[in-house]
Amino acid sequence: MSATSSATNTHTGQSIRCSAAASTASSLHEAIISAYQEALTKLGSNSPDLVVIFISAAYGEEIRPAMETLDEIAPSRYLLGTTAEAVLANDNEYESEPAVAIWMAALPNAEITPFTLEYSQTADGGTFLGWPDDLEWPDHPTMLLLADPFSFPVDGLIARLEEDRPGLPIIGGMASGGTQPGTNTLVINGETYESGAVGIILGGGVRVRPVVSQGCRPIGIPLVVTKAEDNMLVELGGRPAFIQLRAIYETLDDHDKQLVKNSLHVGRVASEYQDHFEPGDFLVRNVVGADPETGVVAVGDLIRTGQTVQFHVRDAHTAHEDLQALLALQTKQHPAGALIFTCNGRGRRLFSTPSHDASCLQQLLGPLPVAGFFAQGEIGPIGSTNCLHGFTASIALFETVE
Repeated sequence: MSATSSATNTHTGQSIRCSAAASTASSLHEAIISAYQEALTKLGSNSPDLVVIFISAAYGEEIRPAMETLDEIAPSRYLLGTTAEAVLANDNEYESEPAVAIWMAALPNAEITPFTLEYSQTADGGTFLGWPDDLEWPDHPTMLLLADPFSFPVDGLIARLEEDRPGLPIIGGMASGGTQPGTNTLVINGETYESGAVGIILGGGVRVRPVVSQGCRPIGIPLVVTKAEDNMLVELGGRPAFIQLRAIYETLDDHDKQLVKNSLHVGRVASEYQDHFEPGDFLVRNVVGADPETGVVAVGDLIRTGQTVQFHVRDAHTAHEDLQALLALQTKQHPAGALIFTCNGRGRRLFSTPSHDASCLQQLLGPLPVAGFFAQGEIGPIGSTNCLHGFTASIALFETVE
């Protein structure tokens, strides 16, 4: 079991204080109580305004009954949580054992609004139900979102909020551990759900800084899409897309040529209103196929003529360097705590060392109270554009508004 606590200092004396702890007790009830009490002790004299809990799916049938009693055994003003394939806390990732990770925060002057959403298909199209009737958006708001991958179209919600609340950062992850509809559990305050989405909108005295590490490296140069059909790149820069890819391939060393064969991706620029593009400016998607005869390259996303794209590759070394570089940019102001939503394809499936993402956070920003889980999809902004990602670490850094 491990715990960490931290606080940010302000000129007014008001500060955010966070703590985090984990337990691997064989009994889920005992694990929740143990992790909660340890985190609460580390929070000092403060009462938690927000508790976030991630529970390993390895606890099986114990999960739903335990989550239905969380408001009794882990009390706070607001409580948010989900089941997960694996969880993390502070500098440890618990991938191969039952574990509970709990993160809590005292958030002076914060404005917090919880919500539960369901997606409904109607004759007029899809709609999202459950928004609070009296919702008043705070200053510099952020949405933390946990969703069920079988029942909730996060891409649709992102598109809707892009129209209604442009610039609103959305950070979170898709519940994991469940292998079919109805096997994940989401919790908001005292209510549990097996479908839909739960989350909170927070602002006021707390600011959340997003950090999204896609773990990819660009190859070649940015190219303008001169012809596209749905998810197919037909022409890049006036030439067949496959011809452009082959020309890039010939310039690479043997290591990168192998990565092109095994882990090729395409990044499309999230915002075209820039003079030049850097690695973090691209939304990265898988290349799902290529046809040398037609010259077409198929991508796991819709592509439009006129967009700028660049081929990318991914491996453990690149993912490590990308996360470290992005975290190094955050060191000027030390956050009070962090939540991390990392892909279930990362961890030991990608890195040779255990607890990679959690350790990087501590090395660059620690000591830092951190909790998170391995998600079925990660939510976070690239620039000002929110996206649903894969193989990504999406991080929420909490700090006081001065």
